[in-house]
Amino acid sequence: FNLWLEDFKKKAIQNGISKTTVNDVLNNAVFLENVIVYDNRQPEFFEKTNIYISKRSNSRALKNAKRKLKDHYKILDKVEKEFNVEKEIILALWSIETNFGNNFGKMDIISSLATLSFDKRRSAFFTKELLILLSLIDKKIVAKEMLFGSWAGAVGNFQFMPSTILNY
Repeated sequence: FNLWLEDFKKKAIQNGISKTTVNDVLNNAVFLENVIVYDNRQPEFFEKTNIYISKRSNSRALKNAKRKLKDHYKILDKVEKEFNVEKEIILALWSIETNFGNNFGKMDIISSLATLSFDKRRSAFFTKELLILLSLIDKKIVAKEMLFGSWAGAVGNFQFMPSTILNY
């Protein structure tokens, strides 16, 4: 992993990311064995559909969604009109992804993405995501201090991947 990381740093610099950002962000990156375990055991692929849905769509989630709709109606209505995405869909995704911001995840996103980039199975995808994230940090669009989230490298209320942040 450490040899791969040194090569990746060179690649990042060749892709236009400043040496300062590359070293500042990647010097503390480590291989996270649990990330590979989580990647191999994603519940949406292993749980029965009814169990998967019942864990994420239940009376508690519905009650919370109704409260969030009431509390944030103006902004949700504005977003619905501007982006043509129904408030209910936004609330459902917010609930599923982070329990309305109560669980963003605690994984070090840089190390997670580096681990998944190093792993051969989906290296191209995660390498691209890590390069995008470094670019977002370099351009001061994303602060490295906020980079804790899911094992797969997603951050924020809706668990966006770096490419989604870049695109939207």
